[in-house]
Amino acid sequence: MNLKMWLAAVSFFVLLTVGCQNQKQEAPAPRTPEVATTTVQPQPIMLTFELPGRISAYRVAEIRPQVSGLIQKRRFVEGADVKAGDMLYQIDPASFQAALNNADAALGRSEANLPAIQSRTDRYLELLADKAVSQQDYDDAAAALKQAEADVRYWKAAVETARINLAYTRITAPISGRIGRSNVTEGAIVTAYQPVALATIQQLDPIYVDVPQSTTDLLRLKRRLEDGRLNQASKNQQAVTLVMEEGPAYPLQGSLQFRDVTVDPTTGSVILRAVFPNPQGILLPGMFVRAVMKEGVNEAAILIPQQAVSRDPKGNPTALIVDAADTVQQRMLVLDRAIGDQWLVTSGLGRGDRVIVEGIQKVRPGAAVKVVALESAAPAGEAKSVAPVDQQSN
Repeated sequence: MNLKMWLAAVSFFVLLTVGCQNQKQEAPAPRTPEVATTTVQPQPIMLTFELPGRISAYRVAEIRPQVSGLIQKRRFVEGADVKAGDMLYQIDPASFQAALNNADAALGRSEANLPAIQSRTDRYLELLADKAVSQQDYDDAAAALKQAEADVRYWKAAVETARINLAYTRITAPISGRIGRSNVTEGAIVTAYQPVALATIQQLDPIYVDVPQSTTDLLRLKRRLEDGRLNQASKNQQAVTLVMEEGPAYPLQGSLQFRDVTVDPTTGSVILRAVFPNPQGILLPGMFVRAVMKEGVNEAAILIPQQAVSRDPKGNPTALIVDAADTVQQRMLVLDRAIGDQWLVTSGLGRGDRVIVEGIQKVRPGAAVKVVALESAAPAGEAKSVAPVDQQSN
């Protein structure tokens, strides 16, 4: 009985061992991980840069009196638009009119004396030839004539000066634009060329936008142009757009007018000046805006989705690609800037490279993978996220 039980136990153990071996042999092989890729295709893109700027008036005229006197009347509405030549203030003209009348009367007196002196000098010249008068008498007459002529010229100048001063009592607008508040009222005493302006006129259409650009960015741009990585021969290269403080873009496009040649030693920047049409008066002097300017065309720009970029422990950007043998390889990248949801890659990738966009966390360099269509791969949320930055210099 014990022998039968022993034989039964041995048979059960043999059958169990064979079954386990068959089960192990039938276990499925590990599944090749699937990844979705995007193929690098260099393309021409227009690169832009955005900088903060401040609005400044196209022309500014500070109104100051050119003669001293009493303000009789202010003839404009504060904050209104004025045209060049419009009368702004009236200074009491009485004393200036009297000065003009006085100078005009003196001129008349001098001109009345001139013919008699001229005639006497002419007669003396004739008598001198006959020795009827002495040379001294003729010299005295000639000197009196020159003095009389000088008096006439002097009083003509005095009349013109008095007339100019009288005209200065009417203070007019030198330019067209919008006038601000008045710093004086009727009855105020003003002095010629006083330091405090009576009012200020600013031309607001068109209008300037002054944008500071650091010399570092300026030198980097020049280096890229010299290296041939940028082309500024495109149309509308000088076009500039504005983003207002509250967010929306200014509807009208401006143009870059000039780049200053002097570096501000306190900020290390130069001023870029753009001019914008401002028919509705939306842009006002002193307002802060952001100007979007064209840097140039990168004829062979490489763009990849931001989710395809990871960072190594040192913070350097990397990307995983799939080579011709469907094996994962790691590439070190140099990034220029973020453009929308993509990175502009300066180096590290070339035409035709298959960059892994989704499924990055499931693979490692050297692993074999299966490339699938983008929509059938792992969800995009599995890709390692990268915090966007404005720019990484190369």
